[in-house]
Amino acid sequence: MEKTAQDVAEWMVGEIKFTGTLRQETAIEYVRANFGEQFVFVNENGNASLSKEVKKAFRKLHGGRVAWDRDAFMWAWT
Repeated sequence: MEKTAQDVAEWMVGEIKFTGTLRQETAIEYVRANFGEQFVFVNENGNASLSKEVKKAFRKLHGGRVAWDRDAFMWAWT
């Protein structure tokens, strides 16, 4: 079965609910290995990032209950 951005977002929210946080670097590695390269891209700063589709599904799914910590490069349950 083809993986979707929604599948990735559901995994992310599940991880954050379970552990309280999710580091961006951990998410990128896991998504590449388990969902596929199509959900990761290199941004204008040369850093790996999650696709816009994943970010959109993720925001919709967590509904404001997850915050991005810019200094630590991670998401945290609020």
